[in-house]
Amino acid sequence: MALFDQIPGRTRIKICGLTQPEQVDLAQQLAIDAIGLVFYQPSSRYISPVQAGILSNQYPHDLDTVALVVNATDQEILDIKKHCRVDIWQFHGDETAQRCQDIAQGMPWMKAARIDKKFQLDEFCLQYRDANAWLLDAVIDGYGGGGQTFNWDMIDSLWVKENAHRVVLSGGLNVKNVGDAIAYFHPLAVDISSGVEVQKGLKDPYLMKAFVAQVRLFDQPDKH
Repeated sequence: MALFDQIPGRTRIKICGLTQPEQVDLAQQLAIDAIGLVFYQPSSRYISPVQAGILSNQYPHDLDTVALVVNATDQEILDIKKHCRVDIWQFHGDETAQRCQDIAQGMPWMKAARIDKKFQLDEFCLQYRDANAWLLDAVIDGYGGGGQTFNWDMIDSLWVKENAHRVVLSGGLNVKNVGDAIAYFHPLAVDISSGVEVQKGLKDPYLMKAFVAQVRLFDQPDKH
């Protein structure tokens, strides 16, 4: 899995909420590691399993397809698996660890943690210890893609040092703050959605290019 491969000096990049072929073409040209397809109908970035299948067939397997689901039903999961290539599952709702494992069926998966002052990160990591990665996100109304950061200082620096290799950092990232985010967390990967949009659900090619360039600028040879 490209997104979860550990390569010193390279922060992995996932762009979430792609819905159009031209967006996927650009993502491939930018040599990012994963695209996120949102299978949550209330989202402005929602894509149907059939549409997702068409998109996922237009790029090679070295670009991971991440299926983002939110408290999905069994039938919704079956439809996704039937129509779309899935390399990684991203659980962004209230799924238990067992539910995540039942859906993933041995495939790589990550669980979103919605960070605020009350959030018990150690308990979360223990509960979801079998996840390949933990996605750190902000608390917003709804699920993800809200363009809001969380207070990074709420996470203990020792925890960051010990667990950075399993962190996919999300929550309000953009061209202006991603350098600071990489310097603070040294994460396995960064995940962006609204930060490369001109309006909700509409990705901007210039912002996509600028974000990827900024991540590469701040990558350090000794970051892992």
